[in-house]
Amino acid sequence: MRTIDYYFTLLSPFAYLGHRAFLDVASKHGTEVRFKPVSIMGVWEDSGAVPVPQRPKARQDYRMIELQRWREIRGVALTLAPKHFPTSPVLADRTVIAMVEKGKDPADYIEAVFQAIWVDEEDIADETVLAQRLADTGHDSAELLAAAQNELSAEIHERNTAEAVAAHAIGSPCYVLDGEPFWGQDRIGLVDSALTTGRKPFSA
Repeated sequence: MRTIDYYFTLLSPFAYLGHRAFLDVASKHGTEVRFKPVSIMGVWEDSGAVPVPQRPKARQDYRMIELQRWREIRGVALTLAPKHFPTSPVLADRTVIAMVEKGKDPADYIEAVFQAIWVDEEDIADETVLAQRLADTGHDSAELLAAAQNELSAEIHERNTAEAVAAHAIGSPCYVLDGEPFWGQDRIGLVDSALTTGRKPFSA
């Protein structure tokens, strides 16, 4: 079975926009997805990107246009400027890591947290928000929140970030197939094509 490394942070609106579309493509091809939350600041430090407020106005404006375009194309609800953005995604991201370590499928929980910030305008740095989303998706919230705050989850978070940097991820989301990075949810069609043709990976 082929695998795709899925590097993302739950703070990312573009990861949210592409989440289901990407998983549908992976499922269509029988491809295993390895969920790898990262520190987006760690990735950006290497790729040269900066937080939204520090970007030139032209780039900030273009981001807003892209969010509207893809919101329509994907047919998902998305608040362009939610009440709690930016916020810290660290605990939320590490709950996904804890879930993966326990052999659980995090896909529905990931989508629920995306919706918490980008639809319901909740603060995903708040443990009570995460606890509710964990419970809503059938998980033991107390167990996973505790595991998310242990040393192992922190170490894996750092390792995922280092792996993303080594794979030439530019930001979130980034899908890596056979060592070839596909940055951005607008590249999901290219992931689909690569899986369909079975071509050899491209490299720099």
